[in-house]
Amino acid sequence: MRKKIVIIGGGFGGISAAQEFGDYEADITVIDKTNHHVFQPLLYQVATAALSPADIAAPIRGILNKQKNITVVMDEVISIDRGKREVITKSTKYLFDFLVIAIGSRHSYFGKDEWEKYAPGLKTLNDALFIREKILSSLETAEKMKDPDEVKKYLTFVIVGGGPTGVEMAGAIAEIVKITMMKDFRNINASMTKVCLVEGEARLLLSYPDDLSARAAKDLESLGVEIIFNQRVTDVNDEGVKVGDRFIKTNNIIWAAGNSVSPLLKSLNAELDMAGRVLVNPDLSLKDDPDIFIIGDAAYAKDKDGKMLAGIAPVAMQEGKYVAKIIMEGKDADLREPFKYFDKGTMATIGRAKAVCIIAGFKFTGFFGWLLWCIIHILFLISFRNRFKVMAEWAWYYLSFRHGIRLITGHPNKSK
Repeated sequence: MRKKIVIIGGGFGGISAAQEFGDYEADITVIDKTNHHVFQPLLYQVATAALSPADIAAPIRGILNKQKNITVVMDEVISIDRGKREVITKSTKYLFDFLVIAIGSRHSYFGKDEWEKYAPGLKTLNDALFIREKILSSLETAEKMKDPDEVKKYLTFVIVGGGPTGVEMAGAIAEIVKITMMKDFRNINASMTKVCLVEGEARLLLSYPDDLSARAAKDLESLGVEIIFNQRVTDVNDEGVKVGDRFIKTNNIIWAAGNSVSPLLKSLNAELDMAGRVLVNPDLSLKDDPDIFIIGDAAYAKDKDGKMLAGIAPVAMQEGKYVAKIIMEGKDADLREPFKYFDKGTMATIGRAKAVCIIAGFKFTGFFGWLLWCIIHILFLISFRNRFKVMAEWAWYYLSFRHGIRLITGHPNKSK
């Protein structure tokens, strides 16, 4: 009888696992609550009007349509019944022999979920479109206001969290409000704008070497970004954000300060860490169930040095391929080789022609780092069409200093 394999999640981990199965003789079901795969590292470029959603997303069905052993389902998984070997969705149930959970993560407000209303995070296309509308609408509102204090509120942008997403957002927003778009307005100018990046630790990009963190801070400051170190956000409301004892009046707060995993994992009755990730075996399976695998942001997995693997796309992609091979090999749990992550490097961009990268132990900054960042990100995009279009958009922006996707369409409120 053909094995039934269910993959929950159409992100990097889930798609990589599905593609690795090729024409393997099994009935494979891929379930995701949206119909598209998103290239998350470029979400901030949609949020800052540099790219359109179609540039960084592709339908899951289109990606997997050549694999006749795969069925794609758009549905939301509610729970997992390990005893009955069932995945329960809003509309039906799916039996499995092997289960791969690759559900990703959402932003965490550390118990202050009410802050999300005022400080959206950036994990989905809906998030990116919501933030884009908010940024563009703030500029339009400031243009027609007369009260200087209110103008300042709409031209102040606060990004919370100094990791890669926060750094990239801060750089991109600084370029938008200080260089790219101000030439189109008559009553506001760059001198009225303020961009702040809040980091609770003593430096940015904590997973990067000290010198690259320092370079990122220097590049951001050259764009006019104020970096607030060693301070925590203590309140967020409709008037602004409180950072330590300082209150910053703003209509624009973007949250990039932590992640948490879906409560779906609680239905596994497995051991979880503080962020809700599942503690897995070296082969990424559940500790008491060798046929259920957790990958990507949902897994608390360790590298060869005993450190937790980062929740980044390369980790999820390698884990997805590894798990698919494990399932196809059909080895008993005690005969499986442990997962080993091959670190190809990390990188973050800080605006136009500025980036910090570490690849194979070599460090790159400035224009050459940015060029490497561009090449690598284009290569990882799903389709040739996306690669060509993104390359053209970046070339246009580099030469003209003008973002092309600056439309306000009345995007609805972001869903939770």
